[in-house]
Amino acid sequence: MSNKVRVRFAPSPTGPLHIGGVRTALFNYLFAKKHNGAFVLRIEDTDQNRYVEGAEDYIVEALNWCGIPFDEGPEKDGGFGPYRQSERKHLYKQYADELIAKGKAYYAFDTADELDSHRKDHEAKGKTFIYNWHNREKLNNSITLSKEEVSKRIENGDDYVIRFKMLDLKTMGSHGSITTRDIVRDTVSFKLELLDDKVLFKSDGMPTYHLANIVDDHLMKITHVIRGEEWLSSLPLHIALYQALGWKAPEFAHLPLILKPTGKGKLSKRDGDKLGFPVFPLAWKDPKTGDIARGYREDGYFPEAIVNFLAFLGWNPGTEKENFSLDELIEAFSLEKVHKAGARFDPDKTKWFNHYYLQEHSNEELAKAFKEDSPELEDIDINYISIVVGLIKERATFVNNFWDLSHFFFTTPTELDEKAVKKAWKEGASELMTELIEVIKKIDDYSVENLQKEIKSWIASKEIGFGKVMMPLRLALVGALQGPDVFQIIFMIGKDETVRRLENIINTL
Repeated sequence: MSNKVRVRFAPSPTGPLHIGGVRTALFNYLFAKKHNGAFVLRIEDTDQNRYVEGAEDYIVEALNWCGIPFDEGPEKDGGFGPYRQSERKHLYKQYADELIAKGKAYYAFDTADELDSHRKDHEAKGKTFIYNWHNREKLNNSITLSKEEVSKRIENGDDYVIRFKMLDLKTMGSHGSITTRDIVRDTVSFKLELLDDKVLFKSDGMPTYHLANIVDDHLMKITHVIRGEEWLSSLPLHIALYQALGWKAPEFAHLPLILKPTGKGKLSKRDGDKLGFPVFPLAWKDPKTGDIARGYREDGYFPEAIVNFLAFLGWNPGTEKENFSLDELIEAFSLEKVHKAGARFDPDKTKWFNHYYLQEHSNEELAKAFKEDSPELEDIDINYISIVVGLIKERATFVNNFWDLSHFFFTTPTELDEKAVKKAWKEGASELMTELIEVIKKIDDYSVENLQKEIKSWIASKEIGFGKVMMPLRLALVGALQGPDVFQIIFMIGKDETVRRLENIINTL
């Protein structure tokens, strides 16, 4: 690629960043890094009515937590700022005026009531009202009004909008469509008869998304626009705007929708609430209602697990490999390998990735997180916790699973699982455990290997099945028939505690 690749992620600060938005940001980031380009964050906050306090900070924090920070953006100027559209308002009017001067746009004074009347009239006739080439010359705009009348209305402060003059089907003839190339979808074509004359600018001095988006992408020298499928219907307008302004359009890639785990439609917060998984990267507290929405970070997911999972929502490297580091994703990523069809969200697969990355973290890292998460471990040596983590982490998906899997390493069980008691505590168990206490007391070399050797040798000498000893022994140590190797537990808790737990169960049962 001859020009330096520049891509942008342009969310609106109207609330928490949806996981679908994170996927869009990720694909932009991967593409930029693959081509040694720049990943730009632009905050599209022109709609101040929908602006939510704290949303911009949330977006930045979410990108940083995921490990995909932007190269340019608010407070990180790369020479193309400002990066908030609200701070760029002065830029847009000149381009709206330029389009009017070129005859590519026009003033429209139609009131809301007038437009509503037209819609109802069309509906009564079984038609759909579209403000475009077939009726613009009959409506209340600068195409039908004299220049003097238009100037007078503007001077009087009449409300108006500036509409884009979409290509005219009457003059296009058989070429009644806009056709372009999308990197993901190849050739896409849109019929002009279905395209309306979109509003670009309002008399309150604010541009609509369409004009601001095109102007900003041009001025920021964006080379590739990678965005969600929901923007595909806006593509013909954006292509036509680039042509009208005499600018070279960037290349476009529209990513597939992220679908519900079951049923039809896009993934929503409601799906997460119903099925018990987050749809936001970080927890979010609504500043108006105080309601808190769950986040992947707070639910105990590793950022690399979320990134790895999101990368596979609509993209596939073409190999059997599923676990990729961020550097490996950058190396393997290609927009040509992004699918057209929607990608179904699978909460269980997210957990699968988290389990994998939990195993990849060192015992020391996990022990630190475990200790911070568990007040019960405040006075426990971190090295001891690290050894315990190494014994139980294979059965865990989250750090917050650790306590349930390992509490017996730190505290004496106070309750016995009823089902386990019925299964493990048979006739003669008390006598065997009493005898085992004496065996353990006599063991001087208290290593895992020697404990195993001595106890197994004693069981063999009794000429009884191993289960008759090992099941009640595990029950005494853990309070249930679960946990890692029994001899590891005996070694970790020590001789005195092992004997105490055996005595407890004998006295209890």
